Amino acid sequence: MATKVRYGKTGWRATAWGELLSEYLGTLVLLAFGAGSVAVAVVGLTMSGRTVVIFQGAGGWMLIGWGWAIAVVMAVYVAGGVSGAHLNPAVTFAQAIRGNLPWRKVIPYWVAQVLGAFSGALIVYADYYKAIDQYNLVHHVVSRGSSGGLTTFSIFATFPASYFHGSWVGPLADQIIATAFLILFILAITDAKNMAPVSNLGPFIVGLAVLAIGISFGVGTGYAINPARDFGPRLMTWLLGWGKNAFPGPGQGGYWWIPIVGPLVGAAIAVAIYKIFIELTLDYRAKHVADSSAAQVEEGMVTSD
Repeated sequence: MATKVRYGKTGWRATAWGELLSEYLGTLVLLAFGAGSVAVAVVGLTMSGRTVVIFQGAGGWMLIGWGWAIAVVMAVYVAGGVSGAHLNPAVTFAQAIRGNLPWRKVIPYWVAQVLGAFSGALIVYADYYKAIDQYNLVHHVVSRGSSGGLTTFSIFATFPASYFHGSWVGPLADQIIATAFLILFILAITDAKNMAPVSNLGPFIVGLAVLAIGISFGVGTGYAINPARDFGPRLMTWLLGWGKNAFPGPGQGGYWWIPIVGPLVGAAIAVAIYKIFIELTLDYRAKHVADSSAAQVEEGMVTSD
């Protein structure tokens, strides 16, 4: 008689809840250190007396670029072992399109990411709110919701460059292009058939990818390239008095939806581009090598007979 093996109850951590916690914490870390670097550049250095003006030359932008890059690295190392560290609805969407993630998990992942981004931004606010208030006082900003409040709002969420003159077309294209590059890089970096980095260096290389985007395509819209990274903090700023700077945001018809729609469109485009230009060739070569090896084995067996 066969012995029936009894297993203990499966804990909730063995379900998708464990992955959602990972996405939440990873995105929290991403925003805490990414938005934290912007807070240092915008209000921290000046209001602490450590420098006189913000964004003198390109130094401030490089500080922010490296801040977000390192934030990505740390966040991916935190969450990567559990959920793969998407930390970005655009990445989750891309993985679902590729069949690497069940579609039923997409919305829960998005919710966890937005909540994590909200929480990370709230940590930055709790640490820098006195500097924010001091900045507004020194620069005679009437309220956070006024046009002058856009400067401190930029610590947490994004807005379009003035050269777009309020149009949504340019900012949307900017987000599509920048996010397409991000997803393209992530697909290449994580593809074992391609030149995937070894020794667990993947998160570091992804951080460099974000840095490359920031210093090459960042000034048009602040390179949100992540709907959760923008929407979660935007919601927080709206609740804390930044008013119309958060919702609907600058521009014709409001800007708030562009960092959501643009990255999702860019992700879908990147998946198609990577498949057509790279993945199909890698698959063909892998199959050709496998077929050649099988033929050599079969030939060797015939010869030995």
